Amino acid sequence: MAGQSVEGGLRFAVLGPVRAWRDGQELDLGTPLQRSILGMLLLREGHAVTPNEMIDAVWGEEAPPRALGALRTYVSRLRTVLEPDRPARSRPELLTSIGRGYALRLPDGSLDLVRFERGVREAEGARKAGRLSEAAQALRAALSLFEGEPLAGTVGPYAEHQRDRLIERRISVVETLMDVDLELGNHAKIVSELIALTADHPLREKLRAQLMLAYYRCGRQGDALNVFTETREALIDELGIEPGPELAALHQRILAADPTLAAPAPVGSEAAEEEPADAEEARPAPQLPRPAQLPAAVNDFTGRQEIAVRLRRLLSGEPGSQSSPEGVPLVAISGIGGVGKTALAVHVAHLAGDLYPDGQLYTDLRGYTDEPTAPESALGGFLRALGIPPDVIPAGLQERSALYRSILAERRILVLLDNARDAEQVGPLLPGSPGCATIVTSRGKLADLPSARLIDLDVMEPGEALSLFASVAGAERVSAEHGAAMDVVAACGFLPLAVRIVASRLAARPYWTISSLVPRLADEQRRLDELRVGHLAVEATFALGYGHLAPAQARAFRLLSLPNGPDVSTGAAAAVLAVSEFEAESVLESLVDASLLEAPAPGRYRFHNLLRLFARRELDKTERPQARTLALRRLLGFYLASARSAHRLAYEGSMIPGNLVVIGSGRAFGSAEEAVAWLISEGDSLFATINQAAAAARTAEQLLPAADLLLAMEPLLESGTHTREFGHATRAVLAAAQELGDAASELRVRYVLGRVLFAGNRLKEAEEHFRLVYELSADRGEKIVTGEVLNALAVVVGRQRRHMEALELFESAKRFYRENGVPAGEALVLSYSARDHLGLGRPEDAIAAAEKGLAIFTEIGSGAGTARARYHLGIVLSRVGRLTEAVHHHAECLAFFRAGKQRVWEQRVCSRLAETFIAAERYPDAVRHAEQALVVSREIGHPYGEALSLTVLGKALHGLGSAARSLDCLRQAYDIFSRLGAPEAGDLKVLIDGIPIAGTVAEPAVVES
Repeated sequence: MAGQSVEGGLRFAVLGPVRAWRDGQELDLGTPLQRSILGMLLLREGHAVTPNEMIDAVWGEEAPPRALGALRTYVSRLRTVLEPDRPARSRPELLTSIGRGYALRLPDGSLDLVRFERGVREAEGARKAGRLSEAAQALRAALSLFEGEPLAGTVGPYAEHQRDRLIERRISVVETLMDVDLELGNHAKIVSELIALTADHPLREKLRAQLMLAYYRCGRQGDALNVFTETREALIDELGIEPGPELAALHQRILAADPTLAAPAPVGSEAAEEEPADAEEARPAPQLPRPAQLPAAVNDFTGRQEIAVRLRRLLSGEPGSQSSPEGVPLVAISGIGGVGKTALAVHVAHLAGDLYPDGQLYTDLRGYTDEPTAPESALGGFLRALGIPPDVIPAGLQERSALYRSILAERRILVLLDNARDAEQVGPLLPGSPGCATIVTSRGKLADLPSARLIDLDVMEPGEALSLFASVAGAERVSAEHGAAMDVVAACGFLPLAVRIVASRLAARPYWTISSLVPRLADEQRRLDELRVGHLAVEATFALGYGHLAPAQARAFRLLSLPNGPDVSTGAAAAVLAVSEFEAESVLESLVDASLLEAPAPGRYRFHNLLRLFARRELDKTERPQARTLALRRLLGFYLASARSAHRLAYEGSMIPGNLVVIGSGRAFGSAEEAVAWLISEGDSLFATINQAAAAARTAEQLLPAADLLLAMEPLLESGTHTREFGHATRAVLAAAQELGDAASELRVRYVLGRVLFAGNRLKEAEEHFRLVYELSADRGEKIVTGEVLNALAVVVGRQRRHMEALELFESAKRFYRENGVPAGEALVLSYSARDHLGLGRPEDAIAAAEKGLAIFTEIGSGAGTARARYHLGIVLSRVGRLTEAVHHHAECLAFFRAGKQRVWEQRVCSRLAETFIAAERYPDAVRHAEQALVVSREIGHPYGEALSLTVLGKALHGLGSAARSLDCLRQAYDIFSRLGAPEAGDLKVLIDGIPIAGTVAEPAVVES
């Protein structure tokens, strides 16, 4: 059975329910989700799986907000189940962490799927050697490992996909077994088995053909013909198609009582029929040569297992392979230079050798050299290999192609066309008969190659790249310096050629350590120089593709390597290139087709990291410094203009957009939600551009757009997604501004830095920066952030419970906004000031201020302002006991903030709703909203919000009678507030010391932005 265990070891099963045994005792693997995670790790056979891959695999698009935390919990539980005595062991971990992912290191032979595939390979070897009985026995033993539906009990998209794959794999092996039994002359024995199989798989033509042949060899010609009739009717009814050519041909041969269909002589029989007198006439004509031109298989071929299986299936023309039964299987593999296209193609061609018994043809088309192979030259070589004398091979391309297809018409031959330049070069070399198949490799996508299945080959997974590195450099060396080895393959961008080159250099230098390579590869200026050994060089490989670009493509390739961001949008690329978006998209897509750029999503483009280094090297050779500076300035201008539009919609009425110094045109947005979504999606690229501009600025004029961009991105702070990036970028621009004596940039960036510090509850530091900003604004007479900084100062002071001082600052802000005709600013100040009125025990003033702020925002039609005003009014109403109204206002603004992905606000509103439900003694509702607030706070890394959420959760749990959990939450909140130096710590100390929580203690006067 699958669960039988070797002595002292573990066994796993996926060819049925996902199960595990230790020393013969079955282990409790937990919930279906936990089993699903184990199933995925088992099927990856030791290769690393990232958390995002696991979440997509198990939950798909329905992943809950806390999926990452749940995943880590499940992995931890699996570790406990699989290795309960792990700390006492000295051998390597079974379930191990690799980078941010996980891998399951399986003992040899411990997985039933591995044993199944091993048995199938043994059967293939025995069959090729003519040991048919041994092959049949091995196949039956392998098939016996299936114990029901594969991966039973697991859930998620990955399990469904893999379940289908394993079911398909099983039935294909069953078909192979039936073929072997027919070759053994066991037709009578397998008729009943085939009847059952065809009943279970009525549309599988291979099984139907085997049943027809078995019936015919048993002398039951009528039954064989009936099988064909039933199959034809089923195919027409279910799929609307006729039987395939192989089944139709077998039907005709049975009708004609073809003698070649007779059963073979029993294996081991020494009887031989006498040769007839006319044997000379009956002897078939001499056979044409069987070409075997494939290059040798790569001995250390690593990874690519799933895609190799997929490609073999595509070449087989089997049902489910997506190859037309009437067409010629054609696979086109594309990818950047060095990604391993040829190695994969040769590997798959060898795997598929049994499908094409009449041989294999191969040619290197040299598509990216100065002299690509002409199609007529390749055809000449093919025709000679097929036995055509040189003196009868026609001269013209069309005549050669026609003769080539005619010769292949009755044969099963696999053709591998390597390094093709384009579809025009490939077209004349394609077979025309369904019995043949073709693999094409090319750097270009070959999207115009008719009927081709296009495979875009990506770089290796980290685990695959590490395995390749170990296979060349030595497994012991990699095991001894695992971390350094991972750093090396990461520096290689997981590109197989780069990994192989570095590993080969290391193998040739036994006294080098892997760690010694890390600093050499970390230097981007010399990394490409390190990636060469002998005649192999990554730079030379890239140069082949680059050398075939048109001038406009080459310029775009060079200039687009300038931005430091992870990717670039079409609009940003248009700015860099100084062309229209239509022109930019055209050239970008052409570079994607040439495998010199990647398109991770529609309208977004990125470089492989080594290609970016190559492009920058070519840029340095070709473009003048001024051209590079202007390109980055255009990009900064595009981002600034777009961010200004986003700020104007997100913060209606703000004076900031009108005072920004815009140096170009940008995107327009239809709503605040769309604007904030753009800021979130472009965040990494925006910060990279700011940091790049700050590092390169030599004058205040060059720095100011970067400071303005940082200021325009202020709405992104509300998403909680880029807090660290804000901190790093603000400090970088501030340092540059101080070095250049640029007061304008300094006041802008100090304001943003104050907002960042405030988000981290570093109130005193935030106050210092806001006061400096106010002084700089007054000294320079700049009003760009005067109202905002007064309002921010008031909030920070109020958070420290200096309520009277806060109201004075709010009054100054309100006066400033009135003088400058900014009603939205006045409304915002009124809304924020309400909580300080509460803090002074003036609820009527608080309600009046909050309602007036809401009225102004409603009158001017500000969606974002209305949502914030509702938030503050809801707090006030909750504190004065108007709970139903408070819930109404908070529910309305929660929907707005969630739609706009403003997660900081989402967390705040959920906390406030929980407070209101506690006051209403609706504790289950309070727990639900407090938990939602806690999840959001932790996801966006907001400690103050986390402490607030834990506080209300603790109170709600106390109301439910969960004293222990309540106390735990309150203690966690107290620890965070204490660490932040927040006054709320004192309130919680009182609660924790035993004062009743629900209904008898005054709520702490919490004030946040």
